[in-house]
Amino acid sequence: MKRDYYEILGLDKSADDAAIKSAYRKLAMQYHPDRNPGDSAAEENFKEAAEAYEVLSNPDKRQKYDRFGHDGLRNQGGGPGFTDINDIFSHFSDIFGGGFGGGIFEEVFGGGRGRQRGRRQGIPGTDLKIQLPLTLEEIATGVEKTLKVKRQTSCESCSGTGAKAGTALENCAVCHGSGEIQQVSRSLFGQFVNVVPCTNCGGEGRVVKDPCLSCHGDGRVQGEKTIKVKVPAGVSEGNYIPLHGQGNAGRKGGPAGDLIVYIREKEHEEFIRQDDDVLYNLVLSFADAALGKDVEVPTLGGRARLKIEAGTPAGQILRMRDKGIQHLNSSGRGDQLVRVHVYVPRKVSTREKELLQQMNEMEAFQPTDSEEKKSFFARIFDSFS
Repeated sequence: MKRDYYEILGLDKSADDAAIKSAYRKLAMQYHPDRNPGDSAAEENFKEAAEAYEVLSNPDKRQKYDRFGHDGLRNQGGGPGFTDINDIFSHFSDIFGGGFGGGIFEEVFGGGRGRQRGRRQGIPGTDLKIQLPLTLEEIATGVEKTLKVKRQTSCESCSGTGAKAGTALENCAVCHGSGEIQQVSRSLFGQFVNVVPCTNCGGEGRVVKDPCLSCHGDGRVQGEKTIKVKVPAGVSEGNYIPLHGQGNAGRKGGPAGDLIVYIREKEHEEFIRQDDDVLYNLVLSFADAALGKDVEVPTLGGRARLKIEAGTPAGQILRMRDKGIQHLNSSGRGDQLVRVHVYVPRKVSTREKELLQQMNEMEAFQPTDSEEKKSFFARIFDSFS
């Protein structure tokens, strides 16, 4: 027994045309076949909602239904009882966006079923992925790299058709050139027709009878291309740069895929990256740390002078402003952080040992004052901020 059409749409009999249309759109979205692949219950709900809308959106049919119910629609051209999903799409073009394109269903399902119908215009090429190793120096300022990429290119002998020179493609014998076939299934609720791409021709509608000798009918050959890529300053490990249309060539006129360039950072011999700052470990003798000294240190842009103040403790970090990595897609640079280490010899001579013992007995080398200790550690902690 058929359900009440108002009950199906969740409305009462006083509902106006806008409410009927809105209710149907909501149910159609919920039970749309593309959202519920293989769900026969959702399919029946979809068809049931379409039947209810077909009647209630028609003033004449709605009047008959309100007076006599389902009996009033018999032999009156009402209550179609849709069995083919594609008939629903074509029957309600105003709901589905006019000829399947546009409208709410295009927004949700990427163009609806209409864009999938008909001969496929070529097969898109696949994407390629490569890694690009960079030094910190290259990352700091940005760099342009030249890459040699092995990829599939369109066959020149057949202009990418896959057919031998002087021959043409033929219509597929299975789909007769349409690029699609109909799959019919039956259930207790009627017949359901689903349109899918033809498996014999891959949805192209045409097949190669005499394959090209160069590409063996594929339409593509293996080749190599030199590509330049500009890497902006500040990139990090795992960042990637997409180069559109630089991947493998498509088949039968399809668009080429993309080349995805993944950034990989090379390990540096002297620097450790910390975001856009770089850390450098500087080893000083005890005398240089105690007396102070001007030293020359490496930076990402070359060597630079750094002043070591007298009494610099081990562990203190000195900051060299704007000597780090340029910020990605913004102005400014990071800093170079120089962490001070004091060298302690493992072996000393007898004479050196005597001198160290003499120094150890001197008051200046004994950290006995608690306030002085606090000041010592404060200088180290402040260097990290």
